[in-house]
Amino acid sequence: MTKSSSTIGSLSQGIKILDVVAQSDVPVKFTELQQKTGISKSNLYKYLNTLTQLDLLYRDRQGSYSLGYKLLEYGNAAMRNHDMINKLSPYFKEISNITQMSTSLSVWLNDCPVITNIWNTNYGINIGAQIGTKLPLMSSAGKVFAAYANSREVAQWIKQEQEKIPNFSTEQFQKELEEIRRSHVAFAKEPLVNHVSSFGVPILNYQNEIIAAVAVIGFTENIPTDPQDEMIQKVIDICKEMSRIYGYRE
Repeated sequence: MTKSSSTIGSLSQGIKILDVVAQSDVPVKFTELQQKTGISKSNLYKYLNTLTQLDLLYRDRQGSYSLGYKLLEYGNAAMRNHDMINKLSPYFKEISNITQMSTSLSVWLNDCPVITNIWNTNYGINIGAQIGTKLPLMSSAGKVFAAYANSREVAQWIKQEQEKIPNFSTEQFQKELEEIRRSHVAFAKEPLVNHVSSFGVPILNYQNEIIAAVAVIGFTENIPTDPQDEMIQKVIDICKEMSRIYGYRE
């Protein structure tokens, strides 16, 4: 890290420690922290004691460190302040104008993907869902979440959903997920309501992890089925623009 007269070096060192702990899937030992940060033992003890007392780190009985609950509070506050809808609304309006169909935004809440917003261009259509609807695996947004699954929680949801589907083919479904990751689009034919289908596109972050899924919903005959369709490609491009807000790079 480049030193500057306008920054506080000790604060930067403290953040470096938090970064190391945050990037580890398991609690980090003192020796590993010292190796990765290059901070002397005596100073590292002081940093760790301070961060632990402030509840930014948690020290377990084995003397290893994980993130403290205070960071969870900060994260929740950041999510409240980082208003996804206000930031992304212009993009959704553009999608609605291009498709002339209903558009939904879904995020992962607790144990499944849930619709948080719906933009209805076609008010005469019953899309079979509303804000707060828990989405099934075979919906287009559900498939998008499955394609970019990166946690045990999502894997458990996929397993539970598969068990509800008669004659479910795991092999065929895995091939479909591979195609979704390749083409950036998922299709679902009438998953909730007869004659109403959709296609879904991911919003990703800098780690290629899914933040949310966008679904364009309309009468089955109006939903394109070719990933190279001009409408779908325009929606994919808009969703990639939204993803770039969160650091996504192809």
